[in-house]
Amino acid sequence: MTLRAIALNCTLKPGDAESSTELMLTQVLDELRSLDVETGPIVRVADLDIKPGVTSDEGDGDEWPALRRQVLDADILVLGTPIWLGQPSSVVKRVLERMDAFLGEEDDQGRMISYDKVAIAAVVGNEDGAHHVSAELFQALNDVGYTIPAGGVTYWVGEAMHGTDYKDKEPTPEVTAATNKAAATNAAHLARLLQGEGYPAT
Repeated sequence: MTLRAIALNCTLKPGDAESSTELMLTQVLDELRSLDVETGPIVRVADLDIKPGVTSDEGDGDEWPALRRQVLDADILVLGTPIWLGQPSSVVKRVLERMDAFLGEEDDQGRMISYDKVAIAAVVGNEDGAHHVSAELFQALNDVGYTIPAGGVTYWVGEAMHGTDYKDKEPTPEVTAATNKAAATNAAHLARLLQGEGYPAT
């Protein structure tokens, strides 16, 4: 059975503005495609009108329901965020808030609708904080039913008090490229295991 992945770019930058998060997500998706995982275009969440709230549909103009469907149709979620003030972006926090609705939604086996799905994180920033940010994402994603594989984050942070962005690093640092590959490989492996034998019905 084919695996599908979706990547959400939770940069604060809308449109086609250059984004280090976009670059890292592109690299992770390249690795997933090399493992026979289907991927679509990266979704830049800042371009969508995702209303505040904790339900699956917050009414007129809310674009979360359509994005929610894409997220749930994927076996692997790659959640990308920059670091601002040592924190995940406000955009990724909005996505996680909307996923809170998963806690009250069940599949036909009585399980949370996101069971048997895998999530990994991609984090970029100019200061330290990648471990803190990934910890916040992992806790929230696990709460709403996702399984995190070993090595479930890839990240790059620049030297403190300097202004170099990941998108300006040429070539990509070898250790980051290797971590991109490891995160993708472990995510695809775990997703195939769960596809073959998922969590038990409740």
